[in-house]
Amino acid sequence: MSDVKSLRAPGSSLLWRAVMLFTNFMCVILAYYQVKVASRSLLLEHGGAEAFPYVWIGSALVLLGFIGIYTRLIANHSRLRVIIASLLLFAVLLVAFHWRLRGAGIATVVAFYIFVDLFSVVLVEQFWSLANSVTQPGEGQKSYWFIATGGLVGGVAGGATASALIEFTPMQTVDLLLSCAALLMLTAAVNLFMERQAMFREVVPEQAIKLQGEGLRAVLANRYLLLIAAIACFSQLVEPLVEYQFLSAIAERFSDTEARSRFIGSFFSVMGGVAIAINVLVTPVLHRYLGTLAGLAAQPLNVVLATCGFVAQPGIMSASVMKIADRGLSYSINRASRETLYINVDPLLTYQAKAWIDMFGYRTFKVFGSGLILTILAFSPAARVGYDLAWLTLLICAFWIAAVVVLGREQQRLLLRNPRPANAVP
Repeated sequence: MSDVKSLRAPGSSLLWRAVMLFTNFMCVILAYYQVKVASRSLLLEHGGAEAFPYVWIGSALVLLGFIGIYTRLIANHSRLRVIIASLLLFAVLLVAFHWRLRGAGIATVVAFYIFVDLFSVVLVEQFWSLANSVTQPGEGQKSYWFIATGGLVGGVAGGATASALIEFTPMQTVDLLLSCAALLMLTAAVNLFMERQAMFREVVPEQAIKLQGEGLRAVLANRYLLLIAAIACFSQLVEPLVEYQFLSAIAERFSDTEARSRFIGSFFSVMGGVAIAINVLVTPVLHRYLGTLAGLAAQPLNVVLATCGFVAQPGIMSASVMKIADRGLSYSINRASRETLYINVDPLLTYQAKAWIDMFGYRTFKVFGSGLILTILAFSPAARVGYDLAWLTLLICAFWIAAVVVLGREQQRLLLRNPRPANAVP
C-alpha cells in the first residue's frame, strides 16, 4: 500500500468498505480466540492463577523490546506489507508451537502465552490504525460501531468454535493452534482483496488536529495524545485485577483441562454476544445523542457497578459479570469510541502513536496491575484478597472517569483551534 495520502477510489463506497473492514476484523478476532482459549487453559493447568501476574510482567518486557522494531518497520515499509508479513509469520510460529506444546513444561507454556499476548496486540493495533487512516471523522461515527461489531462476532464465533472443536471432534486444546493458523491465512487473503479494491488509500481529514513529533515523543509532548493514552492505560490497569479474580474462580471450579477449555470458550462466546448487543443497540444511539465521550465513560461506570456486585456476593457468577463489564465493553462501545479520537490525527502519526500506546502503555500499566496483585497476595489474608482487589478496582475507575472528562475538554479546545476548512464537505 502506498503511504502517500490520496483520495479514496470512487468505487470504494462507505458501505462496501465498512462491510470489508467488518469482515477483516472478524477474521482477526476469530483467529485470536482459538489461541486465547488455549493459552489461558494451558497456563492454568501448569501454573495456576498465581502464575498469571508474573507472566503478564514478562509479556510486558517482551513488548517493550519489540516496540522500537515495530515502529521503525511501519515508518519505513508499506503498512500493508507489514500486516501481511505479520499474519504469515504468526501462522508459521503457531505451527511450531503446536509441535512444541505436546508434553511441554511450564517454560514452553509461558512462552506460548506471551506469544499470544504479542499476537493479539499487534494484529488488533494494525487493524485499527489502518481503519483510522482511511476513514473520515463523520464516517467513523457512522460506521465504527458496525466495524467493531465484526470483532465481536469473531469473538462469539471464535469462542464457540474452540469449545465445539474440543467437545465434538478428536481435537485437543493444543490443536486450536492449527485452526488459528488457517484463519490467519484467510485474514491475509482478505487484506490482499481489500488492497486490490483500492480500500487502503489514505484520506485527508476534513478537520485535522495538528500534532507535532513522532511516536513516543508525540505522545509525551501532546496533551491530547497523552490523555488518550491515560484512558487506555487505566483500562489496562483494571484488566489484570478483574482477570485474576475471574481466572481464580475458574481454577476453583474446574480441574480438568478440556472441561476448563470448554467453559472458557463458551464464556467468551457469551461475552461476545453481550458485547454485540451493546454495540448494535447502545453504541450508535449513545454516539448520536451524547457523543463519543459518553461511550468512553460507559466502561468504567459499568465496571464500578459490577465490582460492587462482586463485593456483595463473590463467586464465579459475579466474577463473570465483572469480566463482561470490563472486557465486553472494552471490545465494544469503548473501542468504537476511542478509535474515533484518532481519525483527525495524521495517519503516520496515528500508526506510530498507537503502537506506543497500545503496546508500550498497555503493557506497562499491566505490569503495574500485576504488581498490585502480587502486593495484595503477599500482604492480605487469603480470605480478603478478592475484596481488596475489588476496592482497588473502584479507586482506579474513579481516576479513569476523571481522565475521560478532561479528555473531552481537551478535544474541544483542539478542534476550536483547528477549525474546519471553508471548502470542507459538511
